[in-house]
Amino acid sequence: MFPLRVNLRRLHAPIVTIVLILVNAVVFFHEISLPHAVLDRFLDTYGLVPAHYLAALTHAPTRLDLWLVPLFASMFIHGGWLHIGGNMLYLWVFGSILEGRMGRVRFLVFYLLAGLLAAHTQVLLTPTSTLPMIGASGAISGVMGGFLLVFPLARVEVLILIVIIPIFFELPAILFLGIWALQQFLYGAMFALSRTAARGSDIAVWAHAGGFVTGMLLVLPFLGRRQRSHLRAHYRHPLAQWHGDRGV
Repeated sequence: MFPLRVNLRRLHAPIVTIVLILVNAVVFFHEISLPHAVLDRFLDTYGLVPAHYLAALTHAPTRLDLWLVPLFASMFIHGGWLHIGGNMLYLWVFGSILEGRMGRVRFLVFYLLAGLLAAHTQVLLTPTSTLPMIGASGAISGVMGGFLLVFPLARVEVLILIVIIPIFFELPAILFLGIWALQQFLYGAMFALSRTAARGSDIAVWAHAGGFVTGMLLVLPFLGRRQRSHLRAHYRHPLAQWHGDRGV
């Protein structure tokens, strides 16, 4: 399922969301311009490898290039067109709305913090993995978790492809994002029981799950006072609409 839009209007131009998408795009186009051997070194250097990250923190904490740089840089690196395309679609649909409710600076801090905590979830649960962890998925999962808590009844327009036939329909955010989150926890549990758990997974499912939970836990302090007041009123009357939030 691919989210296309939600039935909420943006309170202002989502500048931070747009900039994040552009930065990810620039880094990706740089990646695909590299020869294969150089690209492999690039991913090993700037991707977050759990085993290397923990070793650097333990034995060389002053070597920021070995742990701090990959921790941030890995959030802007992607492994292919589908990887970046899907991530940026989710970021646009949910991030562009949430940014307006938080404000630009708070949203940027929230996004980066969710990404960092998501990465640490993956590191702590797969500490011996030697595969580079890359992608904005952890941070975007935080955005999705925050969106779910703030707008559980928002309507998400969804596209699903049956072979080559596109089907469009709407789901409440609590159902769409709830299904997505459940998938991540199930994938993580299945991977933990698999024989490849020690080597690492090609998909950082625990970063997705960790980011999602982080977003739900952190979203309230990052909302403005007016939005927190609206949220309290919304949960007191769960069937009521958010005044002024309907529309594109």
